[in-house]
This record gives sequence, C-alpha cells and structure tokens, in this order.
Amino acid sequence: MTAAALWGFVLVAVLGVLTPGLDTMLVLRHAIVGGRRVGLAAVLGITAGCLTWGTASVAGLTALLTASELAYNAVRVLGAAYLIWLGASALWRTLRRDRAASADDPAVPAAAMLSAGSAFRAGMLTNLLNPKVGVFYMSLLPQFLPTGPAAFGWGAVLVAIHLAVGLLWLPSLVWAAGRARAFFQRERVRRWMDRITATVLIGLGLKLAANV
Repeated sequence: MTAAALWGFVLVAVLGVLTPGLDTMLVLRHAIVGGRRVGLAAVLGITAGCLTWGTASVAGLTALLTASELAYNAVRVLGAAYLIWLGASALWRTLRRDRAASADDPAVPAAAMLSAGSAFRAGMLTNLLNPKVGVFYMSLLPQFLPTGPAAFGWGAVLVAIHLAVGLLWLPSLVWAAGRARAFFQRERVRRWMDRITATVLIGLGLKLAANV
C-alpha cells in the first residue's frame, strides 16, 4: 500500500467523522442530558457498531448488502423503525415532563432516564441498523487497498484508523458538551433541545425508510 493511498484514506476518514451527522447528534444529546459518562458510553456504542460493519466489510460479508436488495431493505427498514422509535420516545418524555410540571408533580429528571447502558445500545444499534454504514465501508475500502493477499491486513488497518479518528473526535464533543451542560440543563432549553432532537431522529428515520 502506498503512502499516498494511506494518507488519502486518513483524510477521507477525518472529513467523514468531523462532518456533523447522526453520531454527532447522539453523542451531544447523551452527554448534555446524561453527563460525560453517558456521553462516552454512546461513543463506545458507535465505535462497536462501526467495528462490526468494518470487520464484516474486510471479511466481504457486506457485499450481501450491495448484491441483495432484500437484505439491504430489511436492514434499512429496521434501522428506520429504530430511529423513529428513538425520536418518538424522546418526544413522549418531553410531553410527560410538561404535563407533570403543569400538575405541580415533579417529573423524573431526564438524566435519570438515560443510563450508560441505554446510551451504548443507542449508539451501537443506530450504526448496526444503518446499511449505509456497511455500504460506506464496502465502497470506500477497496479504493485504497492493494491487490493480493496483503489486502485483508491493510483493510483491518484502515478500519482501525477510521475508528481511532472517531475515538479522538467524539470524546472531545463529550468534553465540550460537559462544559456547556449547565446552560442546556435549564428547563426551557432542555425542553426545546429534546424536541428538536426527537424531530431530527424521526426525520432521519423517515428519510432512511424512503431510501433517500
């Protein structure tokens, strides 16, 4: 593998990770609402999901997604349903808090509803149930891999590089969210942040369902 190809992949990986998307939103929401521990659990879940797709890509298993429309659509529909469920659940929690507040009944704090385990599952499942992540690996890696028996080893290296970039960037978002957490914990700000996040999740689920 040439140095130019290696550095080319590093650049693509950095740009891909730094571009705001679903992973960024999930990490920020969990870090702001649940704290740094919960935010880092979401990061680990995202990494686990990417590692699974990356391993499958290196092994050639995700070729099934590009070869079989049925397999791709099955994963896509499950992923869309999960995103819509996440968004609807977040929206329902905000409505519950509003009703409890109007009835002078203290609502369960949002932080208590988010655990490290739920954050890990959310990060992992949103990646595992998004076939575009698998197709991303499957279409990107071959462009940088050498031919011959060395391709498998270099594929593992490229996947590790992509994961390392994520493990450097996403925790920095957790740290930044922790610094701003006092502001976002204000009831009015938190309420609107939850509603915006829920709307975005539902929108992404509908977009994935429509295969746009």
